[in-house]
Amino acid sequence: MSRYGAMFARAAQMGEGVFGAFVMLGDPDLATSAAILDLLVQAGADMLEVGIPFSDPIADGPVIQAAATRALNAGVTPRGCFALLADFRRGHPEVPVGILTYANLVVACGRDDFYRKAAEAGVDSVLVADVPLIEAAPFVETARANGIDPVLIAAANTPPERLAEIARFGGGYTYCLARAGVTGTETAVRFDHQAMLAALAKAGAPPPVLGFGISTPDHVRAALDAGAAGVISGSAIVELVAAGKLDELGAFVRAMKAATQARPTQKPFIPSEVEGLVRA
Repeated sequence: MSRYGAMFARAAQMGEGVFGAFVMLGDPDLATSAAILDLLVQAGADMLEVGIPFSDPIADGPVIQAAATRALNAGVTPRGCFALLADFRRGHPEVPVGILTYANLVVACGRDDFYRKAAEAGVDSVLVADVPLIEAAPFVETARANGIDPVLIAAANTPPERLAEIARFGGGYTYCLARAGVTGTETAVRFDHQAMLAALAKAGAPPPVLGFGISTPDHVRAALDAGAAGVISGSAIVELVAAGKLDELGAFVRAMKAATQARPTQKPFIPSEVEGLVRA
């Protein structure tokens, strides 16, 4: 079973959701990033999503854009990020790690080389945020050829036929948008995703995880109530990193993870690949 599969199985057996933490690698530098990744796991993050600094991260709001700029100004490169992740993997063999990146970085490295280097670093998934579904096939094929799960994005207004394609192409988990627009904490999130989640489940999609704007324990509980398997929080974490408030960062992650352990009013999402284990 993959790291993602094992993680979702453990969460389902315990009747809780998963909490994913996003950070920009190299913000403020690679050494500090390594310590932050360790801190996130120690504080309770079930999975990590990491950004590789890029000059035009169009899916990200000002907080994460600023983090990418700081990392680029510090001289951080994809090579350094892969080395950091390889070091992390040696110390944390079970924690799923996904990269959220952009097509320019993948193509500049060479698609085959990028996914091969990601696999060698122990990465579990890659989400290429600016590649639309109609152009995703080559990225999905290369990811799978290198043992990497291709994570795809779904939204509440995604048509059912496209959700079925997302289910067919995707791996690891399905990144479900909690709101329209870019990442950030300044715009209200919404949790009227029941139709989308039902369509994904019917199509056999990877477990749905809500992101974009998830910044409070109440958001976590509402996402699980809506039927999500978990959440990812990014901008709220990156803001604390930017302010150097690592003690507060640990407390934030502990509070967010604790919110996943309060049973939702709706039955938690159980991936089909682990349903038998949970029922047992």
